[in-house]
Amino acid sequence: MYKAIEIAHKILQKATVDDNGEFVTNMKLQKLLYYMQGFHLAWFDTPLFEEEIEAWMYGPVVPSVFETYKHEGKRGIEYSGNTIMLLDEEESLFNKVYEVYGKYSAFGLINLTHSEDPWKNTPIGRGNVISKEAMKTFFKTKIKE
Repeated sequence: MYKAIEIAHKILQKATVDDNGEFVTNMKLQKLLYYMQGFHLAWFDTPLFEEEIEAWMYGPVVPSVFETYKHEGKRGIEYSGNTIMLLDEEESLFNKVYEVYGKYSAFGLINLTHSEDPWKNTPIGRGNVISKEAMKTFFKTKIKE
């Protein structure tokens, strides 16, 4: 299991390389972390990162990562440091999830998460954790073998 900030760095680095240098906002980053965690739970039956995801007004949020980048506001986050390598199967899943969800805007991802059971069925507000079990159950329905 990894730290959420390590996965966040991996997402930011991938966006910079794959999306012609376009940077990801904190809001979009939060939703991508949610999708990475959800699909990892469904596919491997274990969390990708240890931190909890909470149901905030604008969708799922990893509070520690949010706090790290909140000073960026609505600007894209530039990240140029080193990133971790995942195990081969995890790296493959990471890339597939990014390929599908990375193309959405932050607001597109908000709309998606707001229509999905894990966020809809969790009371909204800081401290209200979206359960890993709810995420695993939901994302298992999204996996196409």
